[in-house]
Amino acid sequence: MQRLKLPLWFPKSISYNYRALHDKTQLENAGPLASVLKSRAVVRFRGPDTVKFLQGLLTNDVRRFGERSSEKSSTLVTPNLSSETIPPMYAALLTPQGRFLYDFVLYGMPRPDEKLNRAGSGPGADPDEPLEVFADVDASALDELVSTLKKYRLRAKVDIENVAEELHCWQRFGAKLSENASSVEEPEAASVGWGAGVDRSGMSASRGEPFGWQWFKDPRLDCLGFRGIFPANTTPPLVEADKETDEQNYLLWRLENGVAEGSTEIPKGEAIPLEYNLVALNAISFDKGCYVGQELVARTHHRGVIRKRLLPLKFLNENGEDAEQKVAPGSEVIDRDSDKKVGTVTTQLGCRGLGVLRLDKTFKGSSTLTIRGQDDLKVEAVRPNWWPPEWLQEHQHQSAAA
Repeated sequence: MQRLKLPLWFPKSISYNYRALHDKTQLENAGPLASVLKSRAVVRFRGPDTVKFLQGLLTNDVRRFGERSSEKSSTLVTPNLSSETIPPMYAALLTPQGRFLYDFVLYGMPRPDEKLNRAGSGPGADPDEPLEVFADVDASALDELVSTLKKYRLRAKVDIENVAEELHCWQRFGAKLSENASSVEEPEAASVGWGAGVDRSGMSASRGEPFGWQWFKDPRLDCLGFRGIFPANTTPPLVEADKETDEQNYLLWRLENGVAEGSTEIPKGEAIPLEYNLVALNAISFDKGCYVGQELVARTHHRGVIRKRLLPLKFLNENGEDAEQKVAPGSEVIDRDSDKKVGTVTTQLGCRGLGVLRLDKTFKGSSTLTIRGQDDLKVEAVRPNWWPPEWLQEHQHQSAAA
């Protein structure tokens, strides 16, 4: 049986074998967990044309990174920062034909009058400091991504730099996460900062060079928890020593919630963004104007019906029990009765996965789904709780029309 590499601290009430961790409730019972995401790497954009450059490429409206923050971000405030920094943003870079290439979680550095000086007693200086935007991206495609961005740069005054050795991406996820820091819930976070007492050890743990790293609510969905980038040689604040866990547990959390991430789970050059639910994940602005690949995305959106969508999958045996049988990405999901293809598996971890399936066939009451060539394996598709109600209505209309 396949086993996760879990630290010795992991609660003894949770079996170390993979099967026990395939129940979302088990991860919730483990409490809020934190993982350093080795699958992600950090890129820095720096220069006067940073916002203009990104605005013309990415699917979301990044202009807010060039403005003073008027929106109170939802963060877990960490030492040496005002709580009103600009919240992060999820976005994608597409091909000119509107197919997915890379995803980005973008972070704006605090403006000069928002971040603190080294004494922690007031705002930092140098208001003419060049604008910086950071992004965590798919580490497996890092070199290719940077090369692609530089081809688009032309004469834009923006430096694009791989800073993966300096900064790491982290995720806090699971149950019992505080959505806002308070003196009761997160005293070590709320009691320090500009205008409050300064915890020197907390400052050194939370700040980067320059200052300003903190936890942010994941810009895609509340249920995913909190995300942030932090100096590579530190453990972020609010991460309990006995709650740091393998990244595979974060992958499992995403699979349970039906969220793909990176250019492998969202097939590069092939995936249609709306089929991978990027609108509901706050990755696409329909008001920002032109960007690469906009025409297909806008046309598909305004037609109003998406026939296939990414869904969480459970792999079960004939008795309806979790089956850890290997299911390769790319495997066809078929209707057992008609032997017709319903969709494709995109990601698999043990007895959980993700797949892009036809909604009208998937949720037809009489359908029994399986994997082509693995008839002893049942596939159960799950509708995530965060799905907008209209998506469910769409597949009902499709079924009626068929």
